[in-house]
Amino acid sequence: MGRIGISCLFPASWHFSISPVGCPRILNTNLRQIIVISVLAAAVSLLYFSVVIIRNKYGRLTRDKKFQRYLARVTDIEATDTNNPSVNYGIVVDCGSSGSRVFVYCWPRHNGNPRDLLDIRQMRDKNRKPVVMKIKPGISEFATSPEKVSDYISPLLNFAAEHVPRAKHKETPLYILCTAGMRILPESQQKAILEDLLTDIPVHFDFLFSDSHAEVISGKQEGVYAWIGINFVLGRFEHIEDDDEAVVEVNIPGSESSEAIVRKRTAGILDMGGVSTQIAYEVPKTVSFASSQQEEVAKNLLAEFNLGCDVHQTEHVYRVYVATFLGFGGNAARQRYEDRIFANTIQKNRLLGKQTGLTPDMPYLDPCLPLDIKDEIQQNGQTVYLRGTGDFDLCRETIQPFMNKTNETQTSLNGVYQPPIHFQNSEFYGFSEFYYCTEDVLRMGGDYNAAKFTKAAKDYCATKWSILRERFDRGLYASHADLHRLKYQCFKSAWMFEVFHRGFSFPVNYKSFKTALQVYDKEVQWTLGAILYRTRFLPLRDIQQEAFRASHTHWRGVSFVYNHYLFSGCFLVVLLAILLYLLRLRRIHRRTLRSSSAAALWMEEGLPAQNAAGTL
Repeated sequence: MGRIGISCLFPASWHFSISPVGCPRILNTNLRQIIVISVLAAAVSLLYFSVVIIRNKYGRLTRDKKFQRYLARVTDIEATDTNNPSVNYGIVVDCGSSGSRVFVYCWPRHNGNPRDLLDIRQMRDKNRKPVVMKIKPGISEFATSPEKVSDYISPLLNFAAEHVPRAKHKETPLYILCTAGMRILPESQQKAILEDLLTDIPVHFDFLFSDSHAEVISGKQEGVYAWIGINFVLGRFEHIEDDDEAVVEVNIPGSESSEAIVRKRTAGILDMGGVSTQIAYEVPKTVSFASSQQEEVAKNLLAEFNLGCDVHQTEHVYRVYVATFLGFGGNAARQRYEDRIFANTIQKNRLLGKQTGLTPDMPYLDPCLPLDIKDEIQQNGQTVYLRGTGDFDLCRETIQPFMNKTNETQTSLNGVYQPPIHFQNSEFYGFSEFYYCTEDVLRMGGDYNAAKFTKAAKDYCATKWSILRERFDRGLYASHADLHRLKYQCFKSAWMFEVFHRGFSFPVNYKSFKTALQVYDKEVQWTLGAILYRTRFLPLRDIQQEAFRASHTHWRGVSFVYNHYLFSGCFLVVLLAILLYLLRLRRIHRRTLRSSSAAALWMEEGLPAQNAAGTL
């Protein structure tokens, strides 16, 4: 017969065995032994299942991290917990040409991993609305009275101060960044405005505000910040987690001789406003230049920067091309086009003795206006009358010279240098006019398809103006589309198409272009990229405080829940050990008492204690 023996580091008397036939013998085992062993088994089981559950939980979280972060971005509408002491805050004031806006951002404590960026999000008030406020006019209006600038901007800072917890003010960085309106002012006026801000703001507010926190940023900086903001929201700065994620090989600037690294593919951006057009995208590979002049130009268009908190880490080193083209915005392009029409018409009439465009009965036929619409151009007291013919192809052909393309290689609009784009492995987002032009009237916003867009634009241009007005009155277009949009939709469609395909040389079969107003249902401002870049070194404090975690990657990212289970398990083991020790002492004490009692009994009968012990 087989027999199973069970023993451990318990008192010797706690050894017992179980026989297949004699299983009921366990019922004879001391009840205290069964209880203790049961507690031990429960403790071991608890520890085992805790480890299994936590491992499964965190394994699942790792697998679902991409989806959960996407979901967090989409559903990030909860009010910011201002009572949480680990939440940090930052303030950015965007001083634009038409007005100034303040944005308040917040982020939790950095996790201590130097490869991760701060998780910055826009702060939300008690009503779950973004903490944003705008005032007019633009700050450049105070060029001749810079002493009034601090009073002008105070409402924005008071608004921010009301939302940021008072205890956090001294550690909350404040950035006042001025854009287009200030750039056109003389340097002396710029300096006077900034000097007033730097002098007065620290007197009335105790935010973290130094000389470098107030400045006029260049168009290049603004473009870089916009690129950072979009890619941060898209999650392109996170680490590779899934095999199906789009990746790119990158030669880190400054270490081209080293082996290329593989990381997530970033998205390029195209932005067309009323006055200018801008393009920004990462240049992953080292580029060559056709001439030394081109190389000099490229230095002003390529930005190299490290988004990481540690300058020695190359995980987040990027080389980004940024170019801004004044006069290539939708409205400015139409103005240039009309100026050309006016000048050519007047000149031809003078040379040929014609009256084209000088009366409503003999209008200039404009292929870039919808069919049969009437319009006019007025300059220097003269008027040129227009009538639309709605010919999309002829309109495109007419505006092609406005691209100012050259025969030089690697150039775009106005002959400006443009590094090659790997169209097979790239992705671009189009904002502002790119979105309005595809969505407001044509209702094609989102994934761009050149063939479908061309057909829709042709049909729109060739539709009579009376029919377009009827559709507008019936509310068939976007709610914010007005008559100005309807009138110039044909021209802007042709202009957008030519800028995208001829100016920036995107092939007509390019499939990775999306026009958008928001990203993940949020309007993404360049201010997000600005604060992400300017606060990139803040996590160093947390990393230094938690240096031991950085050297033990196994424990990095372990949550409080895991530590809680580990602590509970250790506590149970210690408690069990104490219990067993006390029980052992009690048993030894009882044996001592029994021995003493037996010796006393034999002594009463006149026998020596040694014999008594020997007899036992």
